[in-house]
Amino acid sequence: MTATDPDGATVARLRAAGCVFAEDEARLLVEAARTPEELHELARRRVLGEPLEVILGWAEFCGLRIVVEPGVFVPRQRTTYLVEQAVAVARPGAVVVDLCCGTGAIGAAVAARVPGVRLHACDVEPASVRCARRNLEPIGGHVHEGDLYAALPAALRGAVDVLVVNAPYVPTDEIAMMPPEAREHEPLVALDGGVDGVEVHRRVAEGAARWLAPGGRLLIETGEGQAAWTAAAMSAHGLVATTSTSDEWYCTVAVGRRMDGLRPPAEDHPFRQRTRPGSPTQPST
Repeated sequence: MTATDPDGATVARLRAAGCVFAEDEARLLVEAARTPEELHELARRRVLGEPLEVILGWAEFCGLRIVVEPGVFVPRQRTTYLVEQAVAVARPGAVVVDLCCGTGAIGAAVAARVPGVRLHACDVEPASVRCARRNLEPIGGHVHEGDLYAALPAALRGAVDVLVVNAPYVPTDEIAMMPPEAREHEPLVALDGGVDGVEVHRRVAEGAARWLAPGGRLLIETGEGQAAWTAAAMSAHGLVATTSTSDEWYCTVAVGRRMDGLRPPAEDHPFRQRTRPGSPTQPST
């Protein structure tokens, strides 16, 4: 049983609160509510600025329904472009790491599009780790807690084919200008990119070559005005860097490739010895 909104009261409440997509949001809230009282409460939470995805408990991302819990960074639709770029370079069976994973949405989306990827993800926020495990463990992913590479199993060192990263890139002084639903309901560590927004990108770039397999790629979502700095950080640490921007998704991605030689044979790396190639990790949609 679901509630109904025959007089459009929920739409009117959301529109009055400034929700740009009031009709769409009201429809989702009506579908989620079991009683008129519950619908009233869900609409009240939204009017107060709580993210719609947290209220619903899920977000639609790249055709998947991603679990979203309170206190976790909500996946943005623009990050679809980062997924597309990762999918373009990830072959079947690739070792993929979703660094700063939040809900794990990026890793889940890549796994859904590339057969048999061996997926790892990590985040420093315990709430994000719990949420990512709900999204990734059912599809065979492994989620680790810790700060960047310190969270990853040592066996992954030198074995990662695709390292995909949506680290924070909002400059510290601009956090106050973000919408309340972000700055009041998402962890600061997932938003604050430091003075110029690229501090975490520099830390990621610094360690990437030690974790990438020969020919492996690091992909980082960045701001269009910050892309040159992100790419420069990659170049400074031995990667061949390029950037690309999607007008459709309003998203910029910097890509760094480790170019020093060919991939070692499977028997030469301990991680590859212990992992059965081609094991399926694709989620159902």
